Amino acid sequence: MPSFFKRALLLLGALAMLAVSLYGCSTGDTQLTPSAGVSDGGSEASAAQSGELPEGNSVTVGIAQDLSNLDPQLAATAGVREVLFNIFEGLVKASPDGSVTPAVASDYEISEDGKTYTFTLREGVTFHSGETVTVEDVVYSLERCAGSENDGTPLVSAFSNVSKIDAPDQSHVVVTLAEPSTEFINALTAPIIPQGSGPTIATDLVGTGPFRFVSYAPQDNLVMEKYGGYWDAARAAKLDQVTFKIIPDVNSLVIGLKGGSLDMVVHLPNTLLAEVEDSFTVHQNTMNIVQALYLNNAVEPFDNELVRQAMYYAIDVDQIIEFVCSGAGVATGTSMYPAQTKYFMPELAENYKQDLDKARELLAQAGYPDGFSMTITAPSNYAQHMDTAQVLIEQLKAVGITAELAPVEWQTWVDDVYRGRNYQSTVCGIAADDMTAREMLVRYMSDNRKNFIAFNDPEYDDVMTRAMTSTDDGEQTQLYKRAQEILNEKAASLWIQDACELTVTDPSLEGFTFYRTYVIDMAAISRK
Repeated sequence: MPSFFKRALLLLGALAMLAVSLYGCSTGDTQLTPSAGVSDGGSEASAAQSGELPEGNSVTVGIAQDLSNLDPQLAATAGVREVLFNIFEGLVKASPDGSVTPAVASDYEISEDGKTYTFTLREGVTFHSGETVTVEDVVYSLERCAGSENDGTPLVSAFSNVSKIDAPDQSHVVVTLAEPSTEFINALTAPIIPQGSGPTIATDLVGTGPFRFVSYAPQDNLVMEKYGGYWDAARAAKLDQVTFKIIPDVNSLVIGLKGGSLDMVVHLPNTLLAEVEDSFTVHQNTMNIVQALYLNNAVEPFDNELVRQAMYYAIDVDQIIEFVCSGAGVATGTSMYPAQTKYFMPELAENYKQDLDKARELLAQAGYPDGFSMTITAPSNYAQHMDTAQVLIEQLKAVGITAELAPVEWQTWVDDVYRGRNYQSTVCGIAADDMTAREMLVRYMSDNRKNFIAFNDPEYDDVMTRAMTSTDDGEQTQLYKRAQEILNEKAASLWIQDACELTVTDPSLEGFTFYRTYVIDMAAISRK
């Protein structure tokens, strides 16, 4: 890994300002060790090393994000959804290539007008309680997704289009939509849970997946074990037990790998490649997120389009990618990541190449000739986002914008920033609930509950409304692309990159597969 100083010199020419990384990167040529950046006596390091290597057919996976709100139909964050993928299933489930495959349903049909979805339930599917999944369970689950237990507000946004859910017999469920949609099938990955279990599902976690829930200790770990009654022998879990160990500090994750208390780590910054490549199996890919400096469009000065555009011209995205991901991230320019190949528009990343004179001109037009002060809130457990915020702070100084970093714990970020919208700006990554363009773009419609940046644009709302109801694939694709252009033109936020990351496993493990959405498929992993 290049030293911290080398990266700072390469990108910013501001060695004195960035001599110490918040995540303990080496300030010389010494690579990461238990004594470089994190002491052996540190609480996170101790936590990482306190366990012993699991015996037999068990695996411990290091993750940086705590698993708040384990209700599978309410899970707001991708980090929770990727873990619960192993415990819960919908009528269909995600495949690595981005498509969906039948799960609790054995097959399905979509009417020509795109408004009626008919599912045939698979025989012999059981919950982890041993009870057979019934049509009543399925109807209950879908109605709950549509808001039956939430005053009519859908728990899954795509279900706002559902007008009726019927069970004509014990083997079929019919979902009727108010408006046609060719994408709704992707929303049917929403978990099927036992009838009436909504009030307790976040603690009981009874699903139909290849693993059954064992225990959860907040801010510490979640344990699951192989479910012997899984309906698909070919895709049944090969491991007997998996423990997700929550360790927010990236250095401690590496220490855990080297010390043997962790068998696997996900979402490790690829700048740590040199620390792990010689002793472990390393899988490198982008994160399938859109990282950005997200701006609260409802507060000054970010309610001014000229200010947002000026900020975009002030930053250098290529430098950020080089610093944070050693050049391996992919610039986005809007809210779409490269795995969404059908909709991804790499050309939009070219529209705001750094131009400091243009940035100053726009700031003056907006009434801020001397710049302004601002705060960037970032989740402290994600090294990539913290490092990105540090680079942004240095780059914005060049046009008179003074930014201060406010690191917060993950749950604080979820509560205050994402849900509470009590922030000015934040660096984070947004992922799709499924592989549709809709899920990456609908969140910026003015009335969408996930619109945490408070973006409001009538043309955008109109384009998205037409896109979501179009049954013509070519027309729909062009409308989704126009929606991305609007986000870029308005500089609704400063879209940066799909960051690069590593999944690192002990050499004794095999079978890890990247998905095109947020998934950690532990059923595919086995010991050699």
